[in-house]
Amino acid sequence: MVLGLALAVAASAVTPALPPRQTDGLAQRLLAVHNQARAEVGAPPLVWDEELARSAASYGPRLAAIGRLVHSPREERPGQRENLAMDLDWRGTPESLATMWVDEKKIFTPGLFPAVTRTGRWEDVAHYTQMIWKGTTHVGCAIHDENGWRYLICRYSPPGNKDGKPVP
Repeated sequence: MVLGLALAVAASAVTPALPPRQTDGLAQRLLAVHNQARAEVGAPPLVWDEELARSAASYGPRLAAIGRLVHSPREERPGQRENLAMDLDWRGTPESLATMWVDEKKIFTPGLFPAVTRTGRWEDVAHYTQMIWKGTTHVGCAIHDENGWRYLICRYSPPGNKDGKPVP
């Protein structure tokens, strides 16, 4: 199965240099977005995992070469799930990209995965459900900037979004 994909696109003819402040404290900032969403549903906080972050970073160049959001093959990331987002011309911050995933909660409904959305399409809430999956304990994320695009790749372990399992 392929998880739903998030895309933030902002039109601009100029590709600005990446401001250092947008990646300063990246781990803490992205962990805060994840753990706020988890706290709202009573899920325990995630722990940042450098190995997962390195794994996510290794996929950045391949993702940029593809030029669109395509999940890495699961056999290349055993025991991990993945959330992806992209932004043109780096208008947003890494945490604003992750917040797009959190915003999926507007159409989320608690239940057994994949029957957890008001739209009937589990892909519409898959980023959010992975973020709040109670059995997931670790996250690591990376940013990859190339050709005017910023890619956010987050990896999770143990994986969530398992069919037939409850989502808070």
